[in-house]
Amino acid sequence: MDDRIRKLRIDDRNLSSMFYLLPLSSIVYNLPSNIVMKKKAIILFIILIIILAFGAALGENTLKLPKLFKDPEKIKEEFTIGNEKVKIVSEESVVTDVVKKTGSSVVTVSISKVQATPQFNFDPFFDPFGFFGQQQAPSVEQKKIEQDIGSGFILSADGMIATNKHVVADTEAKYKVITSEDKTYTVDKIYRDPSNDLAILKIDASGLKPVELGDSSKLKVGQMAIAIGTALGEFRNTVTTGVVSGLGRGITAGSPFEGSEKLSGVIQTDAAINPGNSGGPLLNSAGQVIGVNVAISSQGQNIGFALPIDIVKESLKNFNETGKFSRPYLGVQYQIITRKLALINEIPEGAYIETVVADSPAEAAGLQEGDIITKIDGKAVRDTEGGISKIISGKKVGDRMIMDVYRGEKTIKITATVGENTGE
Repeated sequence: MDDRIRKLRIDDRNLSSMFYLLPLSSIVYNLPSNIVMKKKAIILFIILIIILAFGAALGENTLKLPKLFKDPEKIKEEFTIGNEKVKIVSEESVVTDVVKKTGSSVVTVSISKVQATPQFNFDPFFDPFGFFGQQQAPSVEQKKIEQDIGSGFILSADGMIATNKHVVADTEAKYKVITSEDKTYTVDKIYRDPSNDLAILKIDASGLKPVELGDSSKLKVGQMAIAIGTALGEFRNTVTTGVVSGLGRGITAGSPFEGSEKLSGVIQTDAAINPGNSGGPLLNSAGQVIGVNVAISSQGQNIGFALPIDIVKESLKNFNETGKFSRPYLGVQYQIITRKLALINEIPEGAYIETVVADSPAEAAGLQEGDIITKIDGKAVRDTEGGISKIISGKKVGDRMIMDVYRGEKTIKITATVGENTGE
């Protein structure tokens, strides 16, 4: 009998690999040939019985391995254990899967505006200062500007788009939405949320692919974050990756020309967010939107911020219930005093009122700058529970609430009626 390696093929339905038997001639070289044959037959029979018993024990739970020996270059990323599919993933495959799932739901926001531009006469005989006669004023040219300025993402198949308020801040301009398939739609209606840098756009469309909204209250520092948007107002559907670097941040965003806005409870990420990414989605590894990209740090690198997606979900819930975009409204800008700050300064925890908005429910109730709201309807106002914003979001327009207010080293009771903020 041939002493070369003997191969025992296993049923390909269960295990596609090959088992190899060592040469037996070295073990039984000096035995008579008939005894050697009998020994080999017994060994083969025992091995066969063991393999059959092993296969019967596995039954339907047989592990179906990739067929490495048949085609080593086509290793499957999915295999089955019983009735459950298991997928081998890497960071690269996670990102590509998320982009494939959500890329068509990310849009570009474009502005269209006619702007007056002064034109100066550069004739060498032009007398701009009127030394030789009457002063000549520069001419004015009406110039049409069309520019990609931000990003957004689709909320509903019938054309609701989320973006930042500062992206569509110019009330005199017209805006358009361009999809990833280069289809252009005119924005018919804009809802701007004055208390958050958030806007909802409405376009006349159907059959759009909406994103899946996640839960920003369950975020953890260190988890993957993926940003998609029109970077620098030029490169559409740019993808950047990173992690959630921090939660519950308070920032002041804006510019000397547009004004600044204080945002609280925002998500910090090191996924690159550039001008033009504003309004685009920040996604988790499951392809769910966890935030709306809103700002970058002008002093540091890889420090970007996003509004928690729960803010958008609250606005949509209110719209579905009332048929319009409106939010419960108190009318204060505040800074949370944490337990540590309270102990250091010997003051109570709560919301320190920095500004009372004119003609607001807060002003009507008698709240003042410097007040500290410690409780609303008996519920403590703390940073870990979302501050005033979280409590107010659970109220309805017209609700009356009793606030415990620390003023002048004593606590007083103030009653306020929740107002309506339509954002129009």
